[in-house]
Amino acid sequence: MHLHRISLKVPSKPLRAQAVALIDQIAEERGLTSEELADRLVPDLDLDADGSRVLNYGPRQFTVGFDENLRPFVSQDGVRRKALPKPGAKDDAELAKASYDWFRVMKKEARAVASDQVRRLESAMVSQRSWTPEIFTQVFSEHPLMVHLARRLVWTAQTGGVSIGFRVAEDRTLADVEDEEYTLPEAAEIRVAHPLLLGADLTAGWSQIFGDYEILQPFEQLGRAVYAPTAEEMSSSTIRRAEARTVKTTKILVLESRGWYRAAPEDVGIQSWVCRDLPGDQTLVIALEPGIIVGDPNFEDFAEQKLGPAILTRGGYSWQNEPDGDLGALGQVLVSEILRDLEWLVS
Repeated sequence: MHLHRISLKVPSKPLRAQAVALIDQIAEERGLTSEELADRLVPDLDLDADGSRVLNYGPRQFTVGFDENLRPFVSQDGVRRKALPKPGAKDDAELAKASYDWFRVMKKEARAVASDQVRRLESAMVSQRSWTPEIFTQVFSEHPLMVHLARRLVWTAQTGGVSIGFRVAEDRTLADVEDEEYTLPEAAEIRVAHPLLLGADLTAGWSQIFGDYEILQPFEQLGRAVYAPTAEEMSSSTIRRAEARTVKTTKILVLESRGWYRAAPEDVGIQSWVCRDLPGDQTLVIALEPGIIVGDPNFEDFAEQKLGPAILTRGGYSWQNEPDGDLGALGQVLVSEILRDLEWLVS
């Protein structure tokens, strides 16, 4: 678990790369992918089976809960408090101290894993990664921490080409878009539902349910903008929607939180491409002019970037690479996500 955290968090790229290699080795030895291993490494934070925990101060009790970003909070008699109070003179000194200390440590641990878990689920939605019903139950609906995210998303169960949307209710039963109890078929493939695949009517139905229950989502799902490529884009390896547009360098930097990365610097220390890796050893590459200075991305003379076209290529970024591939082969969900990023970039 700690090794996995190192592979994600530490600033040192060589150390992070070594940790990634070890995690991949551990996963392979267990017959798992690195993502499947990551599912099993999420800590339960010593929560009770229902995903909460009662903090006992003696005469006072507080219940632990989590918001849409896995931030812990406490409530008393159903009313959420701004913070867990420190033990007072009327509290049981031993019980109150143990509860207060546990919450302080748990809050720190939750902060360390929360953003990674939200990111992993959003990535799973984009890649349309699937789980079996058994694994879904194990790592989501019955996991004391992850159930708090699972309850805030719409999922799909696909069997024999038929896809049914469902959610995890507060009591951990499953419910469909009619809010009727739903049972997972044994052979189903479970996915985080992408709104493009749900369809407008179904998305509206789920939005109504989530609104009625006041369920906030950890990332844009039901309200996510979807995009369709033009016929020309579908058969091309080049997207020209953002070509020749000028954007702030800070927007390029924010793209990294959306799965993009800056290419290695050239000899003069300038990063001239922003890239996104895609399936099949493909990379989407956008040239930047004048580029970003390594170590000083906010340098005033480089505060804006003129964008080249988004080019689909193979074998990583390089000024020598030729366009290779066509957008339509990537699948409608991934294409929509790429166009969503480009539209956001120039908005």
